[in-house]
Amino acid sequence: MAKKNRAKSRAVESTAPGEVGPRQPCPCGSGKRYKACHGAPGGGTVFVKRPFEGLASECDLVALRELVPAATAVLPLTGEHSDRSVRVCTLLPMAAPAMVRDSGEVWLGLQVQHSFGDPSRDLAAVLLAALDAEPGTSMIGLTDPPGEGPRLQDLVADEPLRIEVHEGFDFWVSDIEDVEDSQELAAALEQAQGAASPTARLASVPAAYWTHLGDKEFLRWVMPESEDALLDAFARLHVAGADRVVEDARLIGMFRAHGVVAPVWELPPGTGVEGVEDGAAELRTRLDAALANDADLTTEERSARAGLANRQVTIR
Repeated sequence: MAKKNRAKSRAVESTAPGEVGPRQPCPCGSGKRYKACHGAPGGGTVFVKRPFEGLASECDLVALRELVPAATAVLPLTGEHSDRSVRVCTLLPMAAPAMVRDSGEVWLGLQVQHSFGDPSRDLAAVLLAALDAEPGTSMIGLTDPPGEGPRLQDLVADEPLRIEVHEGFDFWVSDIEDVEDSQELAAALEQAQGAASPTARLASVPAAYWTHLGDKEFLRWVMPESEDALLDAFARLHVAGADRVVEDARLIGMFRAHGVVAPVWELPPGTGVEGVEDGAAELRTRLDAALANDADLTTEERSARAGLANRQVTIR
């Protein structure tokens, strides 16, 4: 009887690909299970599965928020704030949500979790508060839900971001002459530098980032297509022996974050970012053809799809 009940419970809790199960960590970053956080009745603001959808650089924003250690980009605003200078940064000193520089330029930190269900609305609330703050202000995180305020999509001009990937976090202090006098900032910089892995953004395809972790190289490529469509397409490519981005590379799985997925390849040692540029462009062409194929998967392709689905890791 107990076995029957457990089996029944598992059947009820099954989820479709890409959905969050009740016992899984809540994607808001609270550390609680979904059923005890945004999945609970009255558990807070409704969770937005794909918060950056509609932004021209959705996939790059996800990459900068979850995968890239040190990068910046000018954030073009629209409307009444279009004359303000704003820069998004992967991480700011002491993990500040935002800073207002002495010049009046606002820096908005992406790698901050506010746990209110919609990162786009959370970031917009921090940005608006920073736009009203005095130069030299370091903002604190949100302590209350942002309510029905605007989202980034309401504030940002509809154009791609120009991403600048940095070797480390020296950009924090590029215009500060007295870093040595700020022991707190110097300590934060030293700690952040030690955690930054070499990373570069590919020029041949969008939202793809080469990185060197330990003694291995990887390509992590955030893609806007639906998870189901990508699983089908990569299953077709794998069976055809066409899912390698370069010779001897391996598609080892996918990250899932903010409603999009990022396939990950382990690259041969010594590949470097230049060595993967052409291969990535060629793979994109093959992938587009596979995405356009609406035929049923073969038995072998279904098996390959299941194997890839089992090698997914949910970040948010």
